[in-house]
Amino acid sequence: MSLPPGFLDELRNRTSLVQVVGRKVMWDNRKSNQAKGDMWAPCPFHQEKSASFHVDDRKGFYYCFGCHAKGDAISFVRESENVEFMEAIEILAREAGMPMPARDPQAAKKADRREQLSEVMEQAVRFFRMQLRAGAATEARAYLDRRGLKEDVRDRFEIGFAPEGWQNLWDHLRGQGVAEDLILGAGLAKASDRGKAPYDVFRNRIMFPIRDARGRAIAFGGRAMDPRDNAKYLNSPETELFDKGRNLYNHAPAREAAGKGQPLIVAEGYMDVIALSEAGFGASVAPLGTAVTETQMQLLWRITDEPIVALDGDKAGLRAAYRVIDLALPLLQAGKTLRFALMPEGKDPDDLLRAEGAGAVSKVLEGAMPMVQLLWRRETEGKVFDSPERKAALDARLRDVLRQIQDPGLRRHYGDEIKELRFQLFRPQRPKRAFGGGGAGGPRRAWNAPAPPSASVKSSLLVAAGDTAENELREAVILAVLLSTPELIAEFEQGLEMLNCTDPVRASLRDVLLRNNADSAAALREEAEYRIGPEPLENLLAARHVAVVPCVRRPGDIELARMTVAEELSKITARSGAAAEIAEAEEDLEHLADEALTWRLAQAAKARNEAVLRKDEGEMDYDFGPNGARLDKDERDAFKALTEQIRFSKHGN
Repeated sequence: MSLPPGFLDELRNRTSLVQVVGRKVMWDNRKSNQAKGDMWAPCPFHQEKSASFHVDDRKGFYYCFGCHAKGDAISFVRESENVEFMEAIEILAREAGMPMPARDPQAAKKADRREQLSEVMEQAVRFFRMQLRAGAATEARAYLDRRGLKEDVRDRFEIGFAPEGWQNLWDHLRGQGVAEDLILGAGLAKASDRGKAPYDVFRNRIMFPIRDARGRAIAFGGRAMDPRDNAKYLNSPETELFDKGRNLYNHAPAREAAGKGQPLIVAEGYMDVIALSEAGFGASVAPLGTAVTETQMQLLWRITDEPIVALDGDKAGLRAAYRVIDLALPLLQAGKTLRFALMPEGKDPDDLLRAEGAGAVSKVLEGAMPMVQLLWRRETEGKVFDSPERKAALDARLRDVLRQIQDPGLRRHYGDEIKELRFQLFRPQRPKRAFGGGGAGGPRRAWNAPAPPSASVKSSLLVAAGDTAENELREAVILAVLLSTPELIAEFEQGLEMLNCTDPVRASLRDVLLRNNADSAAALREEAEYRIGPEPLENLLAARHVAVVPCVRRPGDIELARMTVAEELSKITARSGAAAEIAEAEEDLEHLADEALTWRLAQAAKARNEAVLRKDEGEMDYDFGPNGARLDKDERDAFKALTEQIRFSKHGN
C-alpha cells in the first residue's frame, strides 16, 4: 500500500519518540535532560547495563553507541515489535489519532510530484535572490538596510525580491523547462480568468522563503514595497506542499537553537524573527499569516515545554495573546504551558532591539508572565467589581474558562491561583484604625511569638497568653464553627476580617475561610489542611475550649452555629471597646478625674457585662453597682433579707 504525500511527515510531527521508546526502556535520569528531549537509557536491542542508547526527541532520531542501532519512531516500532513497515505505521497512526488513508494506487505518483514541486520552489528561491542584486531592487535593498538587514543577513535567510511585472518568474521558469502545471501547483503563479497567460503571484515584493521542519522550501512570504498595495504581507496560497496552519517560519534553525538551551520565542512576523535571531535569540519562530493553530502549538511543545509568546505592546498584541490563551487552555498538560512577554507600549521586538538593544529584550523575556496571570488580566483589567452581582459574574466567567482545562490536577492548580488573585483583588489591606490594641476593632498586626512560659505555668493558657487569652480562645471557637459550617462565612465576613489572630495558625485559617470557594465543609477542611498542615489544624480543633462547643462536635445545627459565632464576636468587640475606653481613661486620669470619667468607665463596664451575658442569663433580672459590676436582684434581695435576719436575731438576744 502506498501512502499519500505528507502523511509520514504529519505522523512524525505528531509522534513523540521519547514516548514511543519510553515504553521499552528505563531512562537514566542522571544522564537525561527531559526538558530538552535529550534522553539516555540502556539499549533495548542488545544486553548492556550502561546507558548508551540516545534519543533526540526534537530531531526524532535515536542512536546506540554500543550496537549502532539508529532510526526514527517508525524504525523503532518495526525493530522492537518485529512488525512490517505498514504495520508499524498503523500502530503509530492509531496512537497519534490519525486515520489510516485509503489505498491509493496513485500515491507514488503524488510523492514524485511533491519532489518536483519542491525543486520548482528551490528554483524560485534562487531567482528571487538573484533579483535582489539587480538594479530594479535598489529601493528594496535600501529598505532592508534601514531595517538593519545587511547583505550577510539577507544571505543567511535567503531573502530575495520579486520585481514589478506580471510574468517575470513565469517566463524564467518556463525558460528552464518547468511545466506549467508545476508552476501553478507550487502556488507561484495564477491562471488568468481573462484567457491570457498565467501571471506571477508575487510582484514588487521583498521575498522570504518558508521552509518546513526538514528544511525544504514550501512557500514564500512577500512584503509589499508599494504602500498602496492592498496586502502589506502576502503568503503563498495553500498547495500540496504548504499548509500555513501546520508550519512555522524558521522552524528547523529554531529547533536546533532551542536544543542548545535558548528560550523558544514565538514572534508575530518574519522581520521580528530575523531581528531576534541576529540579536542572539536564535530559537525564534512565527506563525504564517494566521493566528496560532492547534497543530502549531503541538509543534512548539515538541521543541520546548514553555515557549514564550512575544507580542507587540499594543491592543492588537494583547488581543492576539488572548486568542492564544483560548486555543491553549484545552491543550494544556502538566509541564506543557506558555509564558507571555509583552513588549513596551507601541513597540514590537524589532523596534525594541533597534532602540535599546538585546539587553532590553532579554529583560522583557525574563519577566514573561505565566499564562494564568494574563488570563486574570484579561478577565479583570478595566472592570469594576463594586457589587455582589459583578463579582458573581466574574466567578461564573472564570469557572467557564477553567472548565476548558482537561487535566484535573492542572485545573485544580489553576483554580488555586485564581483564588489567590481573587482574594488580593477583593480583600485589599484595610487602613489602620485610630485606636490601637487589637481585637475586632484594631488593625491586624504582624505576629510576634510570646516569650515561653515558665515551667510552673506552662500548662495554663490564660496565664501564658496574658490579657489577650480570652480573645484568643473566642477566636479559635469562631474559626472552628465557621470551618464546620461554611455557609455562614458570607454572613459573618466583616467580623471575620476584623479578627486580630496574632497566632499564625489562626491567622492562616482566617484567610482560608475568607478565600472560601469550596462546595462543602469537607472540601473546605481539605483546603485548610493543605494550607496550614493537618497537625496544626487538628491541634487547634482538639483544644478543650473548642472541642466542647456543640456545633463543632456535632455540626449541622446552623441556627446554633449562627448564635455561637454572633455571641463570640460581640464579646470580642465589647472587650476591645472596653479596653480602648480604659486606655483612654488612664490617659485622662493624669490630667483630670471627675464624675464624667467615672460615668464613662461605668458605661464601658456595663456594655462589656451585657455582651458577656449568655442568652439564658440575659433573661434574669440584674442591677448594676456604681462601678458597673453586675448584681443579680434576687441574690441581692436574698442577701439583704439574710442580713436583716441576722441583725434582728442579734438584737433580739
